[in-house]
Amino acid sequence: MLDLFKKQSITRRWLINSMGIVVAVLIVVEILALILADNYYSSAIRQSLVSTLEGISAELKNYQSSAGYSAEVRSLVESFPEKEKFELMTIGSSGSTTLTSSGFQPSEWMDLGDYEAAKSSETGTSLSETTLKSGEHVMVYTVMLPGPVEEYSAMRIMTSLDGVRGQLLRLGIMLSAVLLGIVLLMLFSGMYFVRSIVIPVRQMCSIAHNYASGDFRERIEKTKEDEIGELADAINYMATELENSDKVKNEFISSVSHELRTPLTAIKGWSETALEMPDDPETVQKAMRVITGETQRLSEMVEELLDFSRIQDGRFTLRKETCDILAELGEAVLIYTERAKSLELELKYYEPQMLPFVYGDRARLRQVFINIIDNAVKYSNPGGTVSVEAYEQKGDIVVLVSDTGVGISPDDLPKVKTKFYKANHTRRGSGIGLAVANEIVEMHGGSLIINSVLGKGTTVMITLPGMTES
Repeated sequence: MLDLFKKQSITRRWLINSMGIVVAVLIVVEILALILADNYYSSAIRQSLVSTLEGISAELKNYQSSAGYSAEVRSLVESFPEKEKFELMTIGSSGSTTLTSSGFQPSEWMDLGDYEAAKSSETGTSLSETTLKSGEHVMVYTVMLPGPVEEYSAMRIMTSLDGVRGQLLRLGIMLSAVLLGIVLLMLFSGMYFVRSIVIPVRQMCSIAHNYASGDFRERIEKTKEDEIGELADAINYMATELENSDKVKNEFISSVSHELRTPLTAIKGWSETALEMPDDPETVQKAMRVITGETQRLSEMVEELLDFSRIQDGRFTLRKETCDILAELGEAVLIYTERAKSLELELKYYEPQMLPFVYGDRARLRQVFINIIDNAVKYSNPGGTVSVEAYEQKGDIVVLVSDTGVGISPDDLPKVKTKFYKANHTRRGSGIGLAVANEIVEMHGGSLIINSVLGKGTTVMITLPGMTES
């Protein structure tokens, strides 16, 4: 649990960014609520004090000129009905308290400054908050009386604000408890949500490290159908593809090693034979033919690997010019005519009279034709047929190479143009010839499509854009 809070973790950032803002907003809301409550209570008490004392003052105006004015003032103060909430008192001309509704006259009421303030005010009133010597916080409203009696120059009404302060304190505690509950609820729900992200991500990170070291056995368990689940599916798919690529790469290395070893073994064997029998011209000549043929085979394999490396690095370029596609195709067929006979295959070439020229690299196009025809011959059994046909279709040049060989399974067919992939490991080849051929055709703006039926044969259709007469 503690490691979720380590530096730069998602949990730490969430706590600082999200929860920090939420807590700050809630604190501001609580402060504003307390300020509004304080203003509300203070306004209500102020209004109550003013209305009460103004009502008493208005009532006294009816007795202002009568002989019973003083008696009426005393009667109003002593019989004040709201003495439980307010303290009503009279102030003499000297500023001292002369009469109170409670009957008590503490010395701390003698000099509150309200009398002088009301006396100097244009309205003859004074409203203030002050703290008594006892520590009690009070609100005081004072009104100057119109009468000539010096004993009752002004009236004061006062109420304690400690009850309001206590109420505000209780409100603050209640709000704090509510806000704390909200924060805790958000914290636990947020932690649950963050953990639902962090824990799978940590698991993915751990498994991804295994993938980086070449261990593709483990897969990420998908727990929910959400973005994390989609990420788990994507990583699992990536692992499957990497595992397949690694397997194909290993098979490719094994295949290339075998392909290199076979001609090297032949070259070594016939070289030793020629050295042991230098006086036998027939044997030496046969050895030279084998060595030359196997050397050419090695050269073609190395060139194929170099081409693939250039394609991977983006260094593969074409030397385009106007070229006769029939000449390149005819030369490729001629190269395999004798080889097909030696393998007891029938190579048929349906050569058209004329085809549009192609703007492309003649050497690379010939390489494509050689590769496709070589595959057709290689994967055909004795007695089979390899057919080569070319024709024009809607301004494009179409070359069809068909065979009656072993064919390709439906599972392997979508992958045969993938690098390193070999559908049939019983026949020679590195598994990159089709990948290189497909890249060359696509760089010419064409397409290479393979159709095959397992056990019946394969047809490769190469389509190239022809040049239009300007």
